[in-house]
Amino acid sequence: MSEPRVTAGAGSAESWFRENCYISEWWNDAGDGDVSVARARVASGETTRLHRLHGITERYIILEGRGRVRVGSRINENVRPGDVVVIPPLVAQQITNIGRSDLVFLAICTPRFIPEAYEDIDVDEQ
Repeated sequence: MSEPRVTAGAGSAESWFRENCYISEWWNDAGDGDVSVARARVASGETTRLHRLHGITERYIILEGRGRVRVGSRINENVRPGDVVVIPPLVAQQITNIGRSDLVFLAICTPRFIPEAYEDIDVDEQ
């Protein structure tokens, strides 16, 4: 990325993702392969599919709501606004919305997220 710029990432359309949540890509540009930023929204009572990312470290920054995050065999705990969850490459992950309102968080990936890196490892794969 050679030129400074401002983009309207927060205004990008929200789409359903096979992970069982809604995603709005705020920043994911092939010209900036170092990082991507997406806003994720999980409805009350829902759990994302158990998955892992190949070659990508992901960070959840919790913005709204309450959740329970599972990361590998080492983390299974509640999260709330202001918490940051770091997920190394190839580590199984999922998050459950345990609140009454939407669970909203930023998913920051390094290097940037590409769909080919996503692996669904849920036992009842669709």
